[in-house]
Amino acid sequence: MGKPLTNVLLKVFANGFYRVHGGILFFLFLVLFGLVEPAQLLGYHMALMLAFITSPLMMSIVFGIWLLYTFKCWHYIAGQIYGVHQQFLFYSSTSYTKQKQFNSWMVVQVTVSLPVLVYGGLSVGVAVYHHYVLSAFCIAVYLIALIAISAWFYSYLVNHLVDGSKQSVLLRFTKKWKKPYFSLYLYHVFNKLKVNYLVTKFLSYLIINGVFLMFADVSHDQRVAAIAMLAITVAHSILVFEERRFEEVYLIFSKNLPYSKTKLFSSFAAVYALLLIPEAAWLFTRFAPLTAIYLLAFGLGIILLFHCMLYPLELDMEKYMTRVLILFVVVFWLLMFKLLWLIVPAAFMLSYTIKPPNPLERDY
Repeated sequence: MGKPLTNVLLKVFANGFYRVHGGILFFLFLVLFGLVEPAQLLGYHMALMLAFITSPLMMSIVFGIWLLYTFKCWHYIAGQIYGVHQQFLFYSSTSYTKQKQFNSWMVVQVTVSLPVLVYGGLSVGVAVYHHYVLSAFCIAVYLIALIAISAWFYSYLVNHLVDGSKQSVLLRFTKKWKKPYFSLYLYHVFNKLKVNYLVTKFLSYLIINGVFLMFADVSHDQRVAAIAMLAITVAHSILVFEERRFEEVYLIFSKNLPYSKTKLFSSFAAVYALLLIPEAAWLFTRFAPLTAIYLLAFGLGIILLFHCMLYPLELDMEKYMTRVLILFVVVFWLLMFKLLWLIVPAAFMLSYTIKPPNPLERDY
């Protein structure tokens, strides 16, 4: 599988990942295993795994946590790929066949995902032992999908060296079009972040099918669709992070423009509404129009809340993902108590309340 390449990638990326994140992983290990008496440790974790395996609610929460961990891996490895000291990868690793590159990146992702894979593998074993074959199948397929998508993503990044002098077909075709402020990030997505967008939409597809498979016996319950939309918003959290990065890197001049808070908020809402068009199509084909509109508003409100949470964080991915996880868990349990009607206006109000960093911002 291109062993020399695999060894280099492991040393550069996997070792670096654990050096940077070893502290937080050790802390989580202590939380999971150090707060329980040794005599009760096995029974405690067996009970946790059985709850995870037998309850679609717990499974969706755990899958969400694993997805956030995978996003963290993407953020670190993608950042390192484009680092100055890793530029040799664009010329050396691409001499291997695409299959060998993919296999090597698979090994890297498996290595950085060991905390998730070990727990997931034990859960599969427990599920099979207790005859929960469907749960074991879902866990295994989900983990394999995360690893394969990650390996493909890294291979794509390495094989597409950035050439700032070359414009995409989209930009050449639309260079004479007027581009409203809110549309700039959309052009950036389809020009530079096509892979991120496609991966996000593929995850949305897996989430929709996976959630309705897990909740097949109560698929008519509106909360099931709301849980799917909540998981979809988590899948979009990376695109939200990239939007804020785009603002800080390419739209820094906009801080000197007299845009009102209402106009800025409306622009962001328009951007994310357009990014959610595929999910909107699914909602309107499956649910009554009013239900679909409310579920779409729910997803849009949560995404806007993700966006506005980034203002005080200064693009700190680790803090951002932590808050996304906390918000995911809180909203999930609010949905369980049938409080969707409350979450939607609350999300929009909280999002609007958080002040964007624009010194010339005025309310008109």
